[in-house]
Amino acid sequence: MGASLGGGGRRRGGGGFTEINVTPLVDVMLVLLVVFMITAPLLATTLRVELPNVEAQETSVKDSKLVVSVTKDEKILFGEEDVTKDVENVLLTNARIQKEKELYIRADKDARYGVVARVVAAARAAGVEGLNLLVQPEIEDEAPGAKGADGAQPEPAK
Repeated sequence: MGASLGGGGRRRGGGGFTEINVTPLVDVMLVLLVVFMITAPLLATTLRVELPNVEAQETSVKDSKLVVSVTKDEKILFGEEDVTKDVENVLLTNARIQKEKELYIRADKDARYGVVARVVAAARAAGVEGLNLLVQPEIEDEAPGAKGADGAQPEPAK
């Protein structure tokens, strides 16, 4: 297959091999090719990214920033004002939005996606460059004796 069996005598021009057997090299290269073809897609899809935990102090967003709230019953509030019917015009004509180009959207977890998307589209049409979505962080380990969001004492786990 690639090996050359000589006639037993030495050839002229010095000793050594005149032909190199490449069959083992090709076999190894094909095995490596198959291994890399199988593992490359797996490496790309199982990439894990550990995000850092950040402890930030709670700031009063209501006083300093422009906040649009979306309730679960599809009401859109700009600050304390109900702008459900004309959110596009209100955001477009607000002088503070035009100056700061930043807006915060706070939506109820049960709010319809279409209503939130309407607010995002209205903000983009108004020229907002910094669009931020506010979320309520989930507290996993509450301190003993801590009160819940409604002010009531939480029930112990059974």
